[in-house]
Amino acid sequence: MIDPGQRGVEGLLRELAPQVLGVLVRRFGDFDACEDALQEALLAAALHWAKDGTPDNPRGWMLQTAGRRFIDLARSEADHHRLHAVRAHLLEMTGDRKAARAEYREAAALTTSLPERRYLLGRAAR
Repeated sequence: MIDPGQRGVEGLLRELAPQVLGVLVRRFGDFDACEDALQEALLAAALHWAKDGTPDNPRGWMLQTAGRRFIDLARSEADHHRLHAVRAHLLEMTGDRKAARAEYREAAALTTSLPERRYLLGRAAR
């Protein structure tokens, strides 16, 4: 374990945050989501490192944790848009076309997949 020395865990995290954010943005391209993932990783680091000590490779730990948080956030967003798509399909089956169109549009706005967005917008237009 590395002793963060005079700067403490807080100082080490302040030093690592912009480095880790830069790597995440280069890797994933979505600044806002990367920033959210980094914030969650910083919180996890502050909690774990205060209790367990600083890991041997704090930058690597932060990159791995933030990367996993990013993927978790991306998956939750994907699941979120799919819920709207399923709801739209069910509304369509019940004959509520107006509500179905709104749900298809919402699902299209939430997805990051261009082909899926086109499909959902096409369903909304029918």
